[in-house]
Amino acid sequence: QVQLVESGGGLVQAGGSLRLSCVVSRRTSSTYTMGWFRQAPGKEREFVAAVSWSGGSTWYTDSVKGRFTISRDNAKTTVALQMNSLKPEDTAVYYCAAGWMRSAQPMGFRRTDYWGQGTQVTVSS
Repeated sequence: QVQLVESGGGLVQAGGSLRLSCVVSRRTSSTYTMGWFRQAPGKEREFVAAVSWSGGSTWYTDSVKGRFTISRDNAKTTVALQMNSLKPEDTAVYYCAAGWMRSAQPMGFRRTDYWGQGTQVTVSS
């Protein structure tokens, strides 16, 4: 069983930065794409960003392009989400996930095998 453990959430003022990390408890034979999703109160969970197994491909939802950067280390044990120029509308619980990207719109995972427990990000105005 693979566990995903997020950290790095917190409270920040608008315009500030946070860095989220997701540690993968153990490697598997599956070449997962790793992603970040978020869920704001009263809203559905939405895709934020993803990075391929090799790290050579990344995907971002339009609202975070140019502000967020996703990366993974060579050992494939940690995935990070650097969030800059944060806005109050970025406030949500952020979840790390391991899965497989859809080949067509809407951008996101067609299958998710593992979820983390979530970390709260709050951006004050």
